[in-house]
Amino acid sequence: MADRKVRVRFAPSPTGPLHIGGVRTALYNYLFARQHGGDLVLRIEDTDSSRFVPGAEDYILEAFRWLGIQFDEGVGVGGPHGPYRQSERRDVYKQYVRQLLDAGRAYVAFDTPEELNARREATPNFQYDARTRGSMRNSLTLGAQETERLVREGAQYVVRFKVEPGEEIHVDDMIRGDVKVLSDILDDKVLYKSADELPTYHLANIVDDHLMEITHVIRGEEWLPSAPLHVLLYHALGWAGTMPRFAHLPLLLKPDGKGKLSKRDGDRLGFPVFPLEWHDPKTGAVSSGYRESGYLPQAVVNFLALLGWNPGTDQELLSMDELIAQFDLAKCSKSGARFDYVKGLWFNREYLQHTPDAVLAPEFDRILRQNGIEAPMDRVEAVVGMMKMKKINFVRELWPLCDFFFIAPQTYDREDKFVRKNWKEGTAAEMTELAALLEGVADFSAEGLRAAVDPWCQEGGRKPWNAWRVCLVGTGKGPDMYELAAFLGRGETLERMRRAVAALG
Repeated sequence: MADRKVRVRFAPSPTGPLHIGGVRTALYNYLFARQHGGDLVLRIEDTDSSRFVPGAEDYILEAFRWLGIQFDEGVGVGGPHGPYRQSERRDVYKQYVRQLLDAGRAYVAFDTPEELNARREATPNFQYDARTRGSMRNSLTLGAQETERLVREGAQYVVRFKVEPGEEIHVDDMIRGDVKVLSDILDDKVLYKSADELPTYHLANIVDDHLMEITHVIRGEEWLPSAPLHVLLYHALGWAGTMPRFAHLPLLLKPDGKGKLSKRDGDRLGFPVFPLEWHDPKTGAVSSGYRESGYLPQAVVNFLALLGWNPGTDQELLSMDELIAQFDLAKCSKSGARFDYVKGLWFNREYLQHTPDAVLAPEFDRILRQNGIEAPMDRVEAVVGMMKMKKINFVRELWPLCDFFFIAPQTYDREDKFVRKNWKEGTAAEMTELAALLEGVADFSAEGLRAAVDPWCQEGGRKPWNAWRVCLVGTGKGPDMYELAAFLGRGETLERMRRAVAALG
C-alpha cells in the first residue's frame, strides 16, 4: 500500500438529492486525496434501477461544482478506468460472479419473494445463512442439473455469497482501529440479480474499487456493518493484497434529540439538508438548498469539515488550503457529530464579512431590482461594503437594513423611539446650521466631511449625529454618517435634511 498512489472515491446513488452527510463524506475524501497528492474518483452507483430518479446525477455534479470539490476522474471528467456508471459495467461484473460460483464461494438461489416472506414470518429474526440455506431453494440443495434446468428455462434467481461460519474477520479501520466480527452474524448477501442482470452494491463496490485501484475507502458509519462482508469478498476474489484501508466516518446527528440527521429535522427547525434546492420530479415538492438559501460555498465547506473532525487547535475559520494541510483522519471522532445549524449561520456570517464587496454585489443587485431599484454596480458595491459588517447572515438580509440608501424617507414617525429621543427643541435649528455648513464643503467625501464637521462639533460642543441620522434615514439604522452622506451626495443629503426640518419642526 505504501508504494501505491493514494486513490479514493465518492460513489453516490442517483436516487434523489445529495444529503449534506454525503457532501461531508465527499469533502473528507477530497481533503485526504489532496493532502496525499492522490486522486479523487466520482463513481455513480446506479445498480438499483427501481430507485433511479431522473435529474439526480446532474444535481450531484452541480452541487460539487458549486462547493468547489473537484474530481480527478469519473463521471463528468473521464479517465482510464471507465465507464464510471455501474449500470454501464454489466459485463465487467458477470465474470466475477462466475469466478465466485466456480470457486464455490457463491451459489444460485431461486427463492421467490413470497417464499422468503413466509420464512421470515415463520421464523423470528430469520437470516439466510449457513444454518438455513440447507432448507431453501438454491443450487446447494437442488443440485447442478436442476439448477441448470431452472436457469435455462428462465427462472428468476439471485447469486448469494457463501459465508462460512466460525471465522473471525478483521476490519482495519483508520478511525476505529481493528474491528473484529465473527462471520456467524453475517447473512449470505445477494451479490447479483438475474432480473436486471446487475450486481448489488456489495459486489459492484468491491469489483470497482479493485479495478479502479482505490487505496482508501472513506465512507459513512452506516456502511460499517458491510465492511466484514467486503473483507471476505476481497479474499474470495484473490485480492487481499490490494484491499483498501477503511475509514468509517461518524454519523451526523439531529440538532436535538436522538438519531441521525434527516430532512424532517431541517423542515422542523428551518435549515436545509441538501446543498442545492431540489425539485422532486415525481411529487413536485421543493426542498430548500444551501445555495438558494444564501449560504456561501466556502462557509458550507468549513462548517461541514468541523462536524466530526477538528485540527486540534482553537482555529475555526479554515480555507480549503488550510483544511487540506491540516486534515487528519486520526483526529476524526468515533461518536456521532451533532448538526449545529446555528453554528452554520455563524460560519456564513463570518465568510460574508470577509468576502470582497464585488463578489457579493451581484446578488444584492438582484434583490434591489426585485424591489424596483436600478443602481450602478459601483454604488451597489459601496452599500454592500458599508453594511455587510452588520450582524447579518445572508446578503438578502441587507435590503431592510439599507433601503434608505436608495429611497429617501418621506414621513417621520414621531412615535418612533429613536426619533422621539433625538429630535428635541432646538434640533431643527442645529440641522439648519449643519446644512448650511455642508453646502459650502468643497470635498464631499467621507474624509472631507469629517474634516469640516468635526471642528464645528468641537467648537460648539455639538453632538448632531443621531438627529442627522433621523434626517437622512428616518430612524436609528445605517452606517457611519460621513460615509452615508458622501454616498448620497451633497444634493440628496441637503434635500433630506430640509425635508426633515420642515416635517419635524
